[in-house]
Amino acid sequence: MTSLLEVDALTIGFGDAPPVVSNVSFSVEKGQTLALVGESGSGKTLTCRSALRILPGTAQVRGGRVNFTTGGKTTDLLKATERHMRSVRGDRIAMIFQEPMRSLSPLHRLGNQVSEVLRLHRNLGPGEAKRRVLEQFDKVGFVDPERAWRSYPFEMSGGMRQRAMIAMAMVAQPELLIADEPTTALDVTTQAQVLGLINRLKEDTGMAVILVTHDLGVVANMAQQVVVMNKGRVMESGSAEHVLGSPAHGYTEKLIAAAPMIPEVARPAKPIGHKDVILDIKNVTKSFTMRAGGWRKPVVVTACKDVNLQVQRGKTLAVVGESGSGKTTCARVALGAEKPDPGGEVTFYAAVGATMIHVHDMTPEDRRMFQRQAQMVFQDPYSSLSPRMRVMEALTEPMEIHGIGSRADRRDKAAEMLRWVGLDPDMLKRYPHAFSGGQRQRLSIARALTLDPRLIVCDEPTSALDVSVQDQILTLLEDIRDRANLSYLFISHDLAVVARIADEVAVMRAGVIVEQAPPDTLFFNPQHPYTKALIAAQPEPDIGRPIDLDLVAKGAGAPTTWPEMFRFEGTSAPALRELEPGHMVRCHA
Repeated sequence: MTSLLEVDALTIGFGDAPPVVSNVSFSVEKGQTLALVGESGSGKTLTCRSALRILPGTAQVRGGRVNFTTGGKTTDLLKATERHMRSVRGDRIAMIFQEPMRSLSPLHRLGNQVSEVLRLHRNLGPGEAKRRVLEQFDKVGFVDPERAWRSYPFEMSGGMRQRAMIAMAMVAQPELLIADEPTTALDVTTQAQVLGLINRLKEDTGMAVILVTHDLGVVANMAQQVVVMNKGRVMESGSAEHVLGSPAHGYTEKLIAAAPMIPEVARPAKPIGHKDVILDIKNVTKSFTMRAGGWRKPVVVTACKDVNLQVQRGKTLAVVGESGSGKTTCARVALGAEKPDPGGEVTFYAAVGATMIHVHDMTPEDRRMFQRQAQMVFQDPYSSLSPRMRVMEALTEPMEIHGIGSRADRRDKAAEMLRWVGLDPDMLKRYPHAFSGGQRQRLSIARALTLDPRLIVCDEPTSALDVSVQDQILTLLEDIRDRANLSYLFISHDLAVVARIADEVAVMRAGVIVEQAPPDTLFFNPQHPYTKALIAAQPEPDIGRPIDLDLVAKGAGAPTTWPEMFRFEGTSAPALRELEPGHMVRCHA
């Protein structure tokens, strides 16, 4: 059987340096899913981009072929004319990119960007194009497709932007879909639904899929064939059953071992005490007024409602939920970046017995002290580090602002913080672009530590990292917390990630906390359908344990579809009740 796409001895390099992709070969047939697996920098994305001829300008294809066979005709895409490639890109071969904010135009609404594919390749009129796009938006999980059509990318969360990218790639029903880390930034329930969607579309249309990922749990649920890459070379290839079931290469074994998994718990945990509180969030509701465009009335969106959380000194409170559930809004309110609606209050206690600080009613002196004591590590370290500042300047700037130490003292402190996060002080002279994603996240952590804070808010600090790097960052955060007696408010969409670092977990859905308990209690006896969906959606690197999409769909669906005990409409959610000591669930009595 003729392969749809065949990559033969592909070699890519930059300048006079050794090749970054060396002699890579694989093929994918119609209706088949092939997974390219490896850590960041292994050459997976460059290999796939070569098929669409969208490599960086300085990249050199030093050898090999990329043959695409359709309609009984085979074309070497590396030698095809640019006119022919324009007819291939987005139509016969579509690609889902990893970073949607860089791939979507900030000047155009999402609906216009996605419908452009249909106007260019299908010659559809505006009305029919909009109908198909809204249908696709609904399939990829937009609760309100019309609102998504009217929105600009910056009005959407990272997960929502990724859904729009997936809709753009799928709307023309291509013959081959190249998915470059399509679910890395998505919450696990959306990830499970998107993986199921890709599989259904593949079955309906006979589409082939090349899945680029570092997560072998995703591979186990999607791929028939697997190619494992490291440092530009193929380490191992074969059927998913053989590669995952009996890996022959040590690198593959390492990737499997690093995959985060929901722990098996034999008994519930003892309830956590709330005696020494460093951060107290009381009755916080936050609403935003969204412009609707034209003559339509503005729309009020409630990002979070009646949130009550307490962070214990020296402990980690994790807030888990899908994109758009209100997690980051809560974190911004906690740090004073957003003001809660009337009735909400956030208080901070710098030390045991210290004077209480009302975060949203601070004097300038209080605010200066609070900003030293509470720091934030952001989800995207590349965006939070200035590309024009060397690491030295980025790390010493917070100390300069707060007038801490002499220039030599600040330089010594910056070097010490680099050692704390496992980096060499010689790296102080470099710029952020010279570091990998995991190293940039370590730099963000080091910058947050320079002021010796007591509380750190971690907003999805590992979501875009390889599983092995993610494991290193979590170990680092645990070590720093124990060494410096730090407190963490840890924002995540992945229960498997917080299982190892959190002392207490609050699960958020649609702006409200639906369940709260220590991790062991939550995994031993989950009660809420959404919590059960989060657990069921966690992919495992075992083809014998696929994701239960039906269970995920029940919990991740609208609150009106939940079992009667948990069901509600609009914002009239039931109260958060204590079902057992330390275990709170939002349900009807």
